[in-house]
Amino acid sequence: MKGFKTAAVIPNLTKKGAYQTSLEVINRLMKLGMDIVMSEKLRDRYKSDRIKFCKDNDELFNSCDMVLTIGGDGTIIHAARHAAPLDKPLLGINMGRLGFVAELEPNELDMLSRLTDGDYNIEKRMMLKIVHKSGDKLTELHAMNDAVISRGSLSRLIDIDVSLAGERGYICTYRADGLIFSTPTGSSAYSLAAGGPVVEPAMKCILMTPVCSHSLFARPVVFSHHSEISVSASCDDGTHVYVTVDGIKTVTIKKEDTIFISCSQTETEFIKLKDKTFYRVLKDKFNEKGRQ
Repeated sequence: MKGFKTAAVIPNLTKKGAYQTSLEVINRLMKLGMDIVMSEKLRDRYKSDRIKFCKDNDELFNSCDMVLTIGGDGTIIHAARHAAPLDKPLLGINMGRLGFVAELEPNELDMLSRLTDGDYNIEKRMMLKIVHKSGDKLTELHAMNDAVISRGSLSRLIDIDVSLAGERGYICTYRADGLIFSTPTGSSAYSLAAGGPVVEPAMKCILMTPVCSHSLFARPVVFSHHSEISVSASCDDGTHVYVTVDGIKTVTIKKEDTIFISCSQTETEFIKLKDKTFYRVLKDKFNEKGRQ
């Protein structure tokens, strides 16, 4: 692997200790000979003539050859929306709680030297493509973790019809609080909390996990990554249902609308510095922080 030369550093300054850790990260990267780019909005906090400040996300992500986030998994998910389409790999430093997607903890910054030495691996992970069809209008979104169909307040059950798109046929109707469609990366997020299976992130498949389904037989389902799933939803009292993508973007679904879920051609690339299996990471995260 070739060494990286320019890092886009994205700190989440709402996280305790993130600012101090970001200063140490920037200092270490500069000593390794790397250039640093950051958002113009952070200029007042990081007063250095060695940092290039970018006016918008387009400039920021086009100016780097890797992205380094300092925060929780949510910070990585936000960054992935811009990094993935440009094939810019991500490295997360965990300042959150569990931090399944983050590669390093704040006490492991010595490993940053591997970025310039080329001593790292790139792991590609699938994303979901979500297409919202409302009349003649099509809206396309992409998710690193999940797409959640739910009623806003979750105070009443909603009816969700699930089929394989095209002529392949109806699967079932869920009467539930909601339905989660997740990637293998997202299997350790909301899907896990709702009783879904844990899936190794390097796999390619689509998970469907009901949320509080009013049925004795509702179970999570794993679809092939070749599948295109068609979903429609409605609520008895006529109120709107929503699809929320990665907890960031929310779209209203009307009764006549259809949501199509499939594997995206865009992948998220993660920089791996450690020789740890996903299952070891899972065990360590729950043992160290899952009990807090």
